[in-house]
Amino acid sequence: MKFVSWNVNGLRSCLKKGFVESVLGLDADFICLQETKMERGQAEVALPGYHEFWNSADKKGYSGTAIFTRREPLSVSYGMDLDKHDHEGRLITLEYPDFWLVNCYTPNAQNELARIGYRMEWEDDLLDYLKSLDKTKPVVYCGDLNVAHEEIDLKNPKTNRGNAGFSDQERAAMTRLLGSGFTDTFRLLYPDQEGAYSWWSYRFHAREKNAGWRIDYFIVSDRLGERVEQAAIHPDVQGSDHCPVSLTLAE
Repeated sequence: MKFVSWNVNGLRSCLKKGFVESVLGLDADFICLQETKMERGQAEVALPGYHEFWNSADKKGYSGTAIFTRREPLSVSYGMDLDKHDHEGRLITLEYPDFWLVNCYTPNAQNELARIGYRMEWEDDLLDYLKSLDKTKPVVYCGDLNVAHEEIDLKNPKTNRGNAGFSDQERAAMTRLLGSGFTDTFRLLYPDQEGAYSWWSYRFHAREKNAGWRIDYFIVSDRLGERVEQAAIHPDVQGSDHCPVSLTLAE
């Protein structure tokens, strides 16, 4: 089973930059998108053979998630069933016979950590949500989680310490998640790999210099760890300021 996650930073824009060819080339069973910035039907997404599930923000052209899957789920849910979190289209959960798939676009803490209070509420509630799912069957949790966990996960950790995405609070929340029965699949396979990034600023030629951050993840319940065959980052795929990340699990 192959999973792909990609923050497309506006799907309508990404469609004009080879999105369909890129994702078909990755040949995934599950394609999880973040920051779609659209509602279903606003553009044609030509992925025949895939079921579509969309969660769009109340605010037009903002946030949003979608999943395209070759495998029809047993059930679908949108959000966490918590009103304070469920207006920005940030979460889709699909249920399958032997796992849950959770696609997430984590709120950004914003400049000067203006939204850090809300971000921490989100982290607490999301962890409770994932743990509740994990009680019934293992979880595959993916998306733009808007945090570089350790110094190895971004090019310039010293100068970014305390900034959104690399604040002590956000990093501690990721540490709590990974200490609660969940595994970062990329670091499971490549614990010491440097220069592995999934997002680059559009400024200062950051992508061509590979001055990036690893903020896009596949995280799984610990008991799925033995089924992880591959966890990859695909920096050659263009079309967004993020690149896709992927996970392959043994059936």
